[in-house]
Amino acid sequence: MAEQDQSPVFQLQRMYLKDLSLEQPNSPQILLEQAQPQVDIQLGMAAEAIADGVFEASVTATVTTKVGDRTMFLIEAKQAGIFEIRNFPEDQVQAILGVVCPQTIYPYLRAIVSDVCTRAGFPPILLAEVNFQAMFEAQQQAQAGNGAN
Repeated sequence: MAEQDQSPVFQLQRMYLKDLSLEQPNSPQILLEQAQPQVDIQLGMAAEAIADGVFEASVTATVTTKVGDRTMFLIEAKQAGIFEIRNFPEDQVQAILGVVCPQTIYPYLRAIVSDVCTRAGFPPILLAEVNFQAMFEAQQQAQAGNGAN
């Protein structure tokens, strides 16, 4: 019975939209523009413990589209999930929070950004697939490099 208590647990408890913002500061005039807008997409990830063995992980997307120096629209969306992660070594917990949790959350964030664009009257923006494993490894290497200096 005690062995079952020590078996690794990874479970999604809840998925939710934590924050959403849409701004169209130059509408309706900018909607008449024929120029192709420039699109800038920034992604961010965060994770924190909220109870013993329970974590909130989130992925944030900031999508800015501009025509020249004027903003067409700005979307900020944060999708989050509550995950139960127990009985894993600490380095594996960090990898789960940095790779598996964002991979689970990201498809929902992609759908929200696309839907908000469409509902705002613009063509959908489809966020590209993200290699969270590569991002996590790069972050780990950067932290190791900073620790060595």
